[in-house]
Amino acid sequence: MRGYWVKDESLAEQGRRKIEWAEAQMPVLRMVREELSASRELEGVRVSACLHITKETAVLVRALRAGGAEVALCASNPLSTQDEVAAALAAEGIHVYGFRGMNHEEYYRCIGMALSHGPTYTVDDGADLVTSIHKIRLDRLDEAAALVKSVVGDVARLADVKGGTEETTTGVTRLRTMADEGLLLYPIIAVNDAKSKSLFDNPIGTGQSALDGILRATNLLIAGKNVVVCGFGRVGEGIAERARGLAAHVTVVEPDPIKALKAHMSGFRVDSMKNAARYGDVFITATGNINVIRGEHFNVMKDGAVLANAGHMDVEIAKEELRKLAVGVEELRPCLERYTLNDGRRIYLLGEGRLVNLVCAEGHPSEVMDLSFSLQAESIRYLNRLDGKLERRVHLVPEEVDRRVARLKLKSLDVELEELTEEQLRYMREWAMGT
Repeated sequence: MRGYWVKDESLAEQGRRKIEWAEAQMPVLRMVREELSASRELEGVRVSACLHITKETAVLVRALRAGGAEVALCASNPLSTQDEVAAALAAEGIHVYGFRGMNHEEYYRCIGMALSHGPTYTVDDGADLVTSIHKIRLDRLDEAAALVKSVVGDVARLADVKGGTEETTTGVTRLRTMADEGLLLYPIIAVNDAKSKSLFDNPIGTGQSALDGILRATNLLIAGKNVVVCGFGRVGEGIAERARGLAAHVTVVEPDPIKALKAHMSGFRVDSMKNAARYGDVFITATGNINVIRGEHFNVMKDGAVLANAGHMDVEIAKEELRKLAVGVEELRPCLERYTLNDGRRIYLLGEGRLVNLVCAEGHPSEVMDLSFSLQAESIRYLNRLDGKLERRVHLVPEEVDRRVARLKLKSLDVELEELTEEQLRYMREWAMGT
């Protein structure tokens, strides 16, 4: 089988320059790479990764390979691949399968190609790769899994997986469901749930990059707009804060009473989607759920409403319902489609309803992914040292790994930590001392 599948190999030099720029902004992952290169502790390990093929992902792949691993990378979204980066990785001898604009069949064919290398460990972003393995090994084939199986060929290649990692909330949710049903065949570390990532990547990274994607696709003025953020989890909270920072009037739509109360006490307007649909100018979904914005909402939206999705799957905005309501659909500029309804109102959909930060922009800043991908690399090291001895369930990132990466990040930022005195340490251990 061919060792890569990319759109244009001639883009390799352009991609190499982009990767070098990202690498310069990722000092923690550079430190991890140096350690891996010295130890070569991943020698003989095969990693199949399903991630957004970006310049930051390339830095992670280089780090794993420096440790001795053979890496096969496929895209975790049909529209997020940076083709010049994919070409650069292919030129370096990396097994990379993905290009921007893949159709459904090509997307799953690329997953099959990545899995055909017989992974020791998996690195996933959304769990499409891991669920494909499980559907094949548990003989629960659907159309997509059957396609993956046909590409993999010998299913025995999928029998030796010792563990994996997951990058996203959506993926962790899917994997925990599998574990609860007793179906998870190997342990997964939920990198997404690391304390450092929860505070850094999700709110700060997505908060900035989602707004960046909207601005690149539309060049809208955000100040004064009614921005409706659906979901007030770690991602939604970050988006809401940054929209407010751009002087938008921000409304939060949230079904969870605790999160809704937090949004209200943070100074945001909290409302139902039924009401917010009538006055919103820009809608951003970040829930991980399906059909958050649907026909009943399209029917009452004002002319010119803009829809964007910051969740992993392209299911949060009911695209098929919007398409059925429209009498005309036209692409006005890259990533911007105009849906004209029968009463003349126009609704604009960004990036086909897929991840707006990666489809319409470049995803998280490299400095953000420095921490997240260092957690990925360190989690693979942790799994490899345990050599398959973890229980078959979804695990949190070990506290020592989480704290080590956070300390390295602070060091790279020239931030000095306070050191507790011996007296303070003794006091924290003392239970008998009263008021």
